[in-house]
Amino acid sequence: MYTKEFEIHTGNRAVVHDLTKQATAYLAECDVDNGLLHGWVPHATAGLAVLETGAGSDHDLLAAIDDLLPRDNRWRHQHGTGGHGRDHVLPAFLPPYATVPVLDGALALGTWQSLCLVDTNVDNPVRRVRLSVLAG
Repeated sequence: MYTKEFEIHTGNRAVVHDLTKQATAYLAECDVDNGLLHGWVPHATAGLAVLETGAGSDHDLLAAIDDLLPRDNRWRHQHGTGGHGRDHVLPAFLPPYATVPVLDGALALGTWQSLCLVDTNVDNPVRRVRLSVLAG
């Protein structure tokens, strides 16, 4: 198994950050033909998702999160920016992990799929992402 960890600077706003290029570059370093790429975000307020980006779906996802988990003061977990408690609920809906098959040395994503970090926590501008490859 191969593992690499890197930082993503998400800034001070909710973001969907496409990790596909980093994952593809890392996969090339591992020189694995077939197996699994597993992503992990060691944070209590971020998640990973496989979705289409660049055509508005990333913005739609953030809007859906805002609708489902409003950034207001209903949350018992209260510290940091107002409504931050909802960020701690996010990983129950978007888990901090995702696994993608590797076939013939490439991520076996669908035509419009990307591996993405979803971070709604405006109080933490730097995230760590850990990628591991299990060769098959």
